[in-house]
Amino acid sequence: MNDNSSGERTVRPSEEAAEAAILAVAAQPGAGRSVAPEEVARSLATGPDWQSLLPLVRRAAVRLAGAGRLVIYRKGKPVDPAELRGVYRLGLPPQG
Repeated sequence: MNDNSSGERTVRPSEEAAEAAILAVAAQPGAGRSVAPEEVARSLATGPDWQSLLPLVRRAAVRLAGAGRLVIYRKGKPVDPAELRGVYRLGLPPQG
């Protein structure tokens, strides 16, 4: 839990919730499309402060990619999750 600017307590999503959100957003219609981590953070946010969830989304994406359940793209090409730097996008692995 964290305090927000109004003094109210907010509940941060769990690592498992972040993983589920990534997979759900990536599976939305538009086969083969990739999604921005910001889309996932916004889907997890309960208020306007979705930016604070980006590190959580990044950690979850790296774990999913390491397990072969997600592909992380940089400049349109898959990247090793251990080498992730800068701007990236997320997608489901190709079927087949």
